[in-house]
Amino acid sequence: MSAAPDVLSPATLGPLTLRNRTIKSATFEARTPNALVTDDLIEYHRKPAAGGVGMTTVAYCAVSQGGRTEGNGIWMRPEAVPGFRRLTDAIHAEGAAVSAQIGHAGPVANARSNGTTALAPVRFFNPIGMRFAKKASADDIDEVLADHAKAARFAVEAGFDAVEIHLGHNYLASAFLSPLINRRTDGFGGSLANRAKVARGLVMAVRRAVDQGPRQIAVTAKLNMSDGVRGGISNEESLITAQWLEEDGGLDAIELTAGSSLVNPMYLFRGDAPLKEFAGAFKPPLRWGMRMTGTKFLREYPYKEAYLLNEAKLFRAELKLPLILLGGITNRETMDLAMAEGFDFVAMGRALLAEPDLINRIARDGAGVRSACTHCNKCMPTIYSRTRCVVTGAPD
Repeated sequence: MSAAPDVLSPATLGPLTLRNRTIKSATFEARTPNALVTDDLIEYHRKPAAGGVGMTTVAYCAVSQGGRTEGNGIWMRPEAVPGFRRLTDAIHAEGAAVSAQIGHAGPVANARSNGTTALAPVRFFNPIGMRFAKKASADDIDEVLADHAKAARFAVEAGFDAVEIHLGHNYLASAFLSPLINRRTDGFGGSLANRAKVARGLVMAVRRAVDQGPRQIAVTAKLNMSDGVRGGISNEESLITAQWLEEDGGLDAIELTAGSSLVNPMYLFRGDAPLKEFAGAFKPPLRWGMRMTGTKFLREYPYKEAYLLNEAKLFRAELKLPLILLGGITNRETMDLAMAEGFDFVAMGRALLAEPDLINRIARDGAGVRSACTHCNKCMPTIYSRTRCVVTGAPD
């Protein structure tokens, strides 16, 4: 058995060679007030790039106006390309690669804020937007597939090195995968094979678009291992979906995630549940509703390092595809553990939000480094204003 690779050593990801095996995960930035790239967004990603990560991930780049989570979010279109080019140039100047997370929010989309109808596997009420999502027709699904292909082409044009297809957190593809949400009785509902058609179709649409492009970029996906919700996506079904995605040959890696943005977001984040701060981010009556029933939405799970590792090991045992471990990775020991368990990359969110130069500090000072992140999760409600760490103030 070969020795585990050094997490700070170069690694290949599809056609890319990253300078190390660390990735800044996609965390919604709320720094695009006009739905276009700003200097603020560029600086948000330049800092972790200068701080040593192998690749940073821009989130969330919707594939269409209606696919955004809210009205200030970027969607991939010609007007966005020049700004994205400035962003990718800035990241490359720091020696890092940069990925665009692309996807369709589906039932998570705030239809009122977006100014257009949301889509879902079935007619679905979103309390944040106070609007019903439309049951997606076969034509709607075809349009979403085409939008993903166009988004990938825009990403290539803008200088991105990779795209990450969002198949998690009960966004559109994940909502189709969920037996709890997807109660359809047509060819997109019922069996897992039917429910997985959208996710598999999106991946292959992106792969074909990338392969036909003027240069090659990596294609990855963020996939829920489980929703953390009774009746939702389970490890067993998700593993089958992952095996199908591997067999289809459209992906260079999978980033393993968990939790539902609709029902149970804390299953992904772990640590403190900042109910007061979340309530304060909304206007009445949502503020009152959050205060009264928020504990059902923001359930508390104790934080520990590598908290998704046990679930992820089920996937590592069955898949040959490179895998990216996410969840509770803040120090060198945990990174080394991920490498020893056979994972190819590690993804970090809150730790890099608190401390963009964490990777350089780990490279310099080694095993004794401890992250400044306290897992208070008070950064989470800032996604409704301007995402930041409220403990350290970085990146500001």
